[in-house]
Amino acid sequence: MNRIKIAIPTKEDKGLEDSVSDVFGKAQNFVIVEVENGSIIDVKVVKNPAASYKHGSGPIAVKMLTDMKVDAVAGREFGLGVSTLLEQNKIEKTKVKTEITVKEAVKRVLNIRAKSHSSKEIPSPSSF
Repeated sequence: MNRIKIAIPTKEDKGLEDSVSDVFGKAQNFVIVEVENGSIIDVKVVKNPAASYKHGSGPIAVKMLTDMKVDAVAGREFGLGVSTLLEQNKIEKTKVKTEITVKEAVKRVLNIRAKSHSSKEIPSPSSF
């Protein structure tokens, strides 16, 4: 059983149909998508507690995602501090364009992950 929890920063709360935010640490929400054996099994929209902070929002967002046991994130850009914290917490990161939907970003994470972990037989996204 292959299971992964992916977080995507968004501006609104439209779940899988929302667009990827152009910011990570100051994103209004994160859509948390759980995928098992290539199929989406759960979708949650979570408010970012640091969205309105002037400084230091990235580390707070990463802490929240770490506490939620997220395995991977996708976003337009990751600053040096956020990148370092994601690596320290063993959370994979994937860069995606902001005009794509959360669903498309999840597919991209799964496809890249399948290629980089080909020896572990991670299934490709199937029933989206």
